[in-house]
Amino acid sequence: MPFFSVIIPLYNKEAYIIDTLKSVSNQSFQDFEIIIVDDGSTDNSLHLVSQFTDSRIQIIRQENKGASVARNNGIQYSKSLYIALLDADDLWYEDHLFELKKCITLFRNAVLYCNNYEIKRHDTFKTNAVFNFNYKKNCLIIDDFFKANIINFIPSSSSVAFLKTNFLKLNGYNIKLRTGQDIDLWIKFGLLGDIAFNPKITMSYNLFDSSSLSNKEYNEDRYWLINNYLKEEKFNPSLKMYLDVNRYAVALRSKIYGPQWVYENLEKEIEKSNLNKKQRFLLKLPVFLLKFMKGLHRFLIKKGVYTTSYY
Repeated sequence: MPFFSVIIPLYNKEAYIIDTLKSVSNQSFQDFEIIIVDDGSTDNSLHLVSQFTDSRIQIIRQENKGASVARNNGIQYSKSLYIALLDADDLWYEDHLFELKKCITLFRNAVLYCNNYEIKRHDTFKTNAVFNFNYKKNCLIIDDFFKANIINFIPSSSSVAFLKTNFLKLNGYNIKLRTGQDIDLWIKFGLLGDIAFNPKITMSYNLFDSSSLSNKEYNEDRYWLINNYLKEEKFNPSLKMYLDVNRYAVALRSKIYGPQWVYENLEKEIEKSNLNKKQRFLLKLPVFLLKFMKGLHRFLIKKGVYTTSYY
């Protein structure tokens, strides 16, 4: 039995998938299987994968049902105790699995293991992920996961590992959600137990691909996701803060793109003291100014400048 099962959902990523697979094959820790779940690709992705010469690769094919169904199916099919996720347009550096295993060895009772990562924002422009807690060089258990998670997400869909049994205990990805399924899963893990973090950057998250699901606007689904934890947040102030920061982000999206009722509901539900001054200011701006600032933000990223309201 391999130590890791690497699960890769694949849908129309012909421009990225070969480099992604090479980044797996080049790992310093080699005890793994690779399960690629082709989600009904219509481009050349499946053909490229089929020509890749690594005997550890297994390909599952399904009709186009989304990344969550693909990940759930791949994990069900896997043989290993530990699952390592990877999106088909992200890259691992050669020590990614080694560093995950190091964290697992140190903290056997943790429920989720997260490596640090960088974010590809445009072409060759990258920034390091920023988190709301202090750390040095050593792996650690995060004291307050939800509070630590209010800037960039500590877990990403290509930076984590977990026990298959814990994933199944949480009923996996919620396939009713069209977006935010990973955020929903991280919340469930955060409520389940300890989260371990490895400060070493071992992964590059591709935020630049405009075809990614995360860039689409499904604000009703985001609203449902956030308010699915109303009971839990009443007894967990850090979770309430984390969800309010997410409410803020969805409120801005809904104010610009609609539906208006999502913005109106969220604006009332946010505890404003959980937002910083920048966020409270932006929440009050008229739509035309928000659109202008969004365009300016994109322009600055193209010029290699990144600004954010999260710190």
